[in-house]
Amino acid sequence: MIYQLVWKATMVAHFLVIAYMCVGGFLAWRWPRMIWPHLAVCAWGLVQLTGVVECPLTALENWGRAAAGERGLAPGGFIDTYIEGVVYPGEYVTAVRLAVAAVVALSWAGLALRRRGSRRPLRTRPPRTTGTSPESRWRASR
Repeated sequence: MIYQLVWKATMVAHFLVIAYMCVGGFLAWRWPRMIWPHLAVCAWGLVQLTGVVECPLTALENWGRAAAGERGLAPGGFIDTYIEGVVYPGEYVTAVRLAVAAVVALSWAGLALRRRGSRRPLRTRPPRTTGTSPESRWRASR
């Protein structure tokens, strides 16, 4: 039972990491500090494309599956098991990777434009002069 929980929780974490890789740059539009973990996740994704290093989440999920008596992930890992051929046909791998890269690049470009735009001085309005006396504020609060 505990091993099933391990591999299922790892599977969910894997989906969340991949979702964050795709849309994390857009989250950084609202929370600019989120760009740093997003850059790290994207760098890790590029490393994973090389196939040189096994993802620790894949290793953990395979361990949990084996301990639970389940079959391990497909040889290509998480993507080949849950996404490729399930979410999109296998022949579109290159197109999907390019689309994800385009979405990430768009999010980073949007973030750069937002940051550039936020450095401009704000136009200020003249202060309101009507209704700011203590008596008018007291009446408005009643």
